[in-house]
Amino acid sequence: MTENGTPDTGRLGFEPSDLDGHTIDELTDYLEAGRLPIDPSIEGSAGCQLALDALERLHGLGGELIDADAAAMPEVDDSWVDRILSGIALDARAGRRIPFGEPDDSVDLGITEGAVRGLIRSAENAVAGILVGHAALDGDVMVPGAPVRIRIDVNVFYGTSIPDAVEGLRAEVADRLHRHTDLVVAGIDVRVRDVQRVSRRTEETP
Repeated sequence: MTENGTPDTGRLGFEPSDLDGHTIDELTDYLEAGRLPIDPSIEGSAGCQLALDALERLHGLGGELIDADAAAMPEVDDSWVDRILSGIALDARAGRRIPFGEPDDSVDLGITEGAVRGLIRSAENAVAGILVGHAALDGDVMVPGAPVRIRIDVNVFYGTSIPDAVEGLRAEVADRLHRHTDLVVAGIDVRVRDVQRVSRRTEETP
Protein backbone atom coordinates (compact mmCIF):
# COMPACT_ATOMS: atom_id res chain seq x y z
CA MET A 1 0.00 0.00 0.00
CA THR A 2 1.11 3.59 -0.55
CA GLU A 3 1.30 6.17 2.24
CA ASN A 4 -2.20 7.45 1.46
CA GLY A 5 -3.69 3.97 1.72
CA THR A 6 -4.15 3.20 -1.97
CA PRO A 7 -2.83 -0.02 -3.53
CA ASP A 8 0.75 0.25 -4.75
CA THR A 9 0.06 -1.03 -8.24
CA GLY A 10 3.59 -0.31 -9.39
CA ARG A 11 5.03 -3.36 -7.60
CA LEU A 12 2.29 -5.92 -8.01
CA GLY A 13 3.71 -7.92 -10.88
CA PHE A 14 1.61 -6.62 -13.75
CA GLU A 15 3.62 -6.68 -16.94
CA PRO A 16 2.66 -5.01 -20.25
CA SER A 17 2.96 -8.40 -21.93
CA ASP A 18 0.23 -9.73 -19.62
CA LEU A 19 -2.10 -6.87 -20.53
CA ASP A 20 -1.40 -6.59 -24.27
CA GLY A 21 0.94 -3.63 -23.89
CA HIS A 22 -1.05 -1.77 -21.25
CA THR A 23 -0.18 -1.18 -17.61
CA ILE A 24 -2.34 -1.45 -14.51
CA ASP A 25 -2.08 2.32 -14.06
CA GLU A 26 -3.48 2.84 -17.56
CA LEU A 27 -6.35 0.48 -16.81
CA THR A 28 -7.06 2.26 -13.52
CA ASP A 29 -7.20 5.63 -15.30
CA TYR A 30 -9.39 4.15 -18.03
CA LEU A 31 -11.79 2.74 -15.47
CA GLU A 32 -11.97 6.00 -13.53
CA ALA A 33 -12.78 7.82 -16.79
CA GLY A 34 -15.83 5.61 -17.25
CA ARG A 35 -14.06 3.59 -19.97
CA LEU A 36 -14.47 6.57 -22.30
CA PRO A 37 -13.38 7.30 -24.91
CA ILE A 38 -13.50 3.64 -25.84
CA ASP A 39 -10.07 2.11 -26.36
CA PRO A 40 -10.43 -0.89 -28.71
CA SER A 41 -7.02 -2.25 -27.69
CA ILE A 42 -8.21 -2.46 -24.08
CA GLU A 43 -11.74 -3.60 -24.78
CA GLY A 44 -10.44 -6.27 -27.15
CA SER A 45 -7.89 -7.68 -24.71
CA ALA A 46 -8.93 -10.66 -22.62
CA GLY A 47 -6.24 -9.90 -20.04
CA CYS A 48 -7.33 -6.27 -19.76
CA GLN A 49 -10.96 -7.28 -19.40
CA LEU A 50 -10.13 -9.66 -16.57
CA ALA A 51 -8.11 -7.00 -14.78
CA LEU A 52 -10.77 -4.31 -15.34
CA ASP A 53 -13.55 -6.51 -13.97
CA ALA A 54 -11.59 -7.21 -10.81
CA LEU A 55 -10.46 -3.60 -10.42
CA GLU A 56 -14.04 -2.40 -10.80
CA ARG A 57 -15.12 -4.57 -7.89
CA LEU A 58 -12.28 -3.22 -5.75
CA HIS A 59 -13.01 0.37 -6.77
CA GLY A 60 -16.59 -0.18 -5.65
CA LEU A 61 -15.13 -0.55 -2.17
CA GLY A 62 -12.76 2.37 -2.56
CA GLY A 63 -12.53 4.55 0.51
CA GLU A 64 -14.77 2.16 2.45
CA LEU A 65 -12.14 -0.30 3.62
CA ILE A 66 -11.32 -0.16 7.33
CA ASP A 67 -8.29 -1.55 9.14
CA ALA A 68 -9.54 -4.34 11.40
CA ASP A 69 -7.33 -3.65 14.43
CA ALA A 70 -4.11 -4.03 12.48
CA ALA A 71 -2.06 -4.05 15.67
CA ALA A 72 -3.77 -7.29 16.73
CA MET A 73 -3.21 -9.01 13.40
CA PRO A 74 -0.03 -10.91 12.45
CA GLU A 75 2.50 -9.01 10.38
CA VAL A 76 2.29 -9.55 6.63
CA ASP A 77 4.48 -8.43 3.78
CA ASP A 78 1.64 -6.90 1.80
CA SER A 79 -1.82 -5.62 2.58
CA TRP A 80 -4.77 -7.82 1.68
CA VAL A 81 -5.70 -5.43 -1.15
CA ASP A 82 -2.21 -5.77 -2.59
CA ARG A 83 -2.56 -9.56 -2.42
CA ILE A 84 -5.82 -9.39 -4.35
CA LEU A 85 -4.24 -7.18 -6.99
CA SER A 86 -1.28 -9.53 -7.23
CA GLY A 87 -3.76 -12.35 -7.81
CA ILE A 88 -5.41 -10.35 -10.56
CA ALA A 89 -2.00 -9.96 -12.20
CA LEU A 90 -1.43 -13.71 -12.14
CA ASP A 91 -4.93 -14.52 -13.33
CA ALA A 92 -4.69 -12.11 -16.27
CA ARG A 93 -1.94 -14.18 -17.87
CA ALA A 94 -3.09 -16.43 -20.69
CA GLY A 95 -1.37 -19.53 -19.35
CA ARG A 96 -1.96 -22.95 -20.85
CA ARG A 97 -4.33 -23.71 -23.70
CA ILE A 98 -7.21 -25.93 -22.60
CA PRO A 99 -8.80 -27.92 -25.46
CA PHE A 100 -12.46 -28.71 -25.71
CA GLY A 101 -13.24 -32.40 -25.97
CA GLU A 102 -14.53 -32.30 -29.53
CA PRO A 103 -15.35 -35.71 -31.02
CA ASP A 104 -14.30 -34.51 -34.47
CA ASP A 105 -10.51 -34.63 -34.80
CA SER A 106 -10.67 -32.04 -37.57
CA VAL A 107 -11.96 -29.43 -35.10
CA ASP A 108 -9.45 -27.77 -32.79
CA LEU A 109 -11.18 -25.59 -30.22
CA GLY A 110 -9.80 -24.40 -26.92
CA ILE A 111 -9.85 -21.78 -24.19
CA THR A 112 -6.95 -20.18 -22.36
CA GLU A 113 -6.21 -20.90 -18.74
CA GLY A 114 -6.51 -17.17 -18.07
CA ALA A 115 -10.05 -17.15 -19.45
CA VAL A 116 -10.98 -20.03 -17.14
CA ARG A 117 -9.50 -18.17 -14.19
CA GLY A 118 -11.64 -15.24 -15.27
CA LEU A 119 -14.73 -17.45 -15.13
CA ILE A 120 -13.75 -18.53 -11.63
CA ARG A 121 -13.10 -14.97 -10.49
CA SER A 122 -16.39 -13.70 -11.92
CA ALA A 123 -18.27 -16.09 -9.65
CA GLU A 124 -17.60 -13.70 -6.76
CA ASN A 125 -20.21 -11.37 -8.24
CA ALA A 126 -22.91 -13.93 -7.45
CA VAL A 127 -21.84 -14.50 -3.84
CA ALA A 128 -22.28 -11.71 -1.30
CA GLY A 129 -19.45 -10.84 1.06
CA ILE A 130 -16.55 -12.50 -0.73
CA LEU A 131 -13.63 -11.41 -2.93
CA VAL A 132 -11.46 -13.80 -4.92
CA GLY A 133 -7.76 -13.24 -4.40
CA HIS A 134 -6.29 -15.84 -6.75
CA ALA A 135 -7.39 -18.95 -8.63
CA ALA A 136 -5.28 -21.86 -9.86
CA LEU A 137 -5.88 -25.03 -11.87
CA ASP A 138 -3.96 -28.10 -10.72
CA GLY A 139 -3.68 -30.95 -13.19
CA ASP A 140 -2.91 -31.55 -16.85
CA VAL A 141 -5.53 -29.22 -18.31
CA MET A 142 -4.08 -29.76 -21.79
CA VAL A 143 -5.27 -33.39 -21.84
CA PRO A 144 -9.04 -33.73 -22.44
CA GLY A 145 -10.69 -35.71 -19.67
CA ALA A 146 -7.80 -35.40 -17.21
CA PRO A 147 -8.98 -34.60 -13.66
CA VAL A 148 -8.39 -31.02 -12.59
CA ARG A 149 -8.54 -29.57 -9.11
CA ILE A 150 -9.41 -25.91 -8.59
CA ARG A 151 -7.75 -23.87 -5.83
CA ILE A 152 -9.21 -20.50 -4.85
CA ASP A 153 -7.93 -18.01 -2.27
CA VAL A 154 -10.61 -15.62 -1.01
CA ASN A 155 -11.20 -12.75 1.39
CA VAL A 156 -14.46 -12.63 3.33
CA PHE A 157 -16.10 -9.51 4.72
CA TYR A 158 -16.71 -9.36 8.45
CA GLY A 159 -20.23 -10.51 9.32
CA THR A 160 -20.50 -12.89 6.37
CA SER A 161 -21.16 -16.56 7.13
CA ILE A 162 -17.92 -18.18 6.00
CA PRO A 163 -19.39 -21.68 5.45
CA ASP A 164 -22.29 -20.24 3.42
CA ALA A 165 -20.02 -17.98 1.36
CA VAL A 166 -17.55 -20.79 0.63
CA GLU A 167 -20.28 -23.24 -0.36
CA GLY A 168 -21.98 -20.59 -2.48
CA LEU A 169 -18.76 -19.79 -4.29
CA ARG A 170 -17.93 -23.46 -4.79
CA ALA A 171 -21.36 -24.13 -6.31
CA GLU A 172 -21.19 -21.05 -8.54
CA VAL A 173 -17.72 -21.92 -9.82
CA ALA A 174 -18.73 -25.53 -10.49
CA ASP A 175 -21.77 -24.37 -12.46
CA ARG A 176 -19.82 -21.88 -14.57
CA LEU A 177 -17.07 -24.36 -15.37
CA HIS A 178 -19.64 -27.01 -16.30
CA ARG A 179 -21.48 -24.62 -18.61
CA HIS A 180 -18.47 -23.08 -20.32
CA THR A 181 -15.72 -25.72 -20.34
CA ASP A 182 -15.17 -29.46 -20.73
CA LEU A 183 -12.94 -29.67 -17.67
CA VAL A 184 -13.32 -32.72 -15.46
CA VAL A 185 -13.33 -31.01 -12.07
CA ALA A 186 -12.18 -33.39 -9.34
CA GLY A 187 -12.69 -30.85 -6.58
CA ILE A 188 -12.83 -27.16 -5.69
CA ASP A 189 -10.75 -26.10 -2.70
CA VAL A 190 -11.51 -22.68 -1.22
CA ARG A 191 -9.09 -21.15 1.28
CA VAL A 192 -10.12 -18.08 3.31
CA ARG A 193 -7.04 -15.87 3.61
CA ASP A 194 -8.53 -12.91 5.48
CA VAL A 195 -11.69 -11.63 7.14
CA GLN A 196 -11.94 -7.90 6.48
CA ARG A 197 -14.15 -5.12 7.77
CA VAL A 198 -15.89 -2.65 5.48
CA SER A 199 -17.82 0.42 6.51
CA ARG A 200 -21.51 0.20 7.32
CA ARG A 201 -22.34 2.18 4.17
CA THR A 202 -20.61 -0.44 2.02
CA GLU A 203 -22.25 -3.33 3.88
CA GLU A 204 -25.69 -1.82 3.28
CA THR A 205 -25.11 -1.14 -0.41
CA PRO A 206 -27.39 -3.51 -2.40
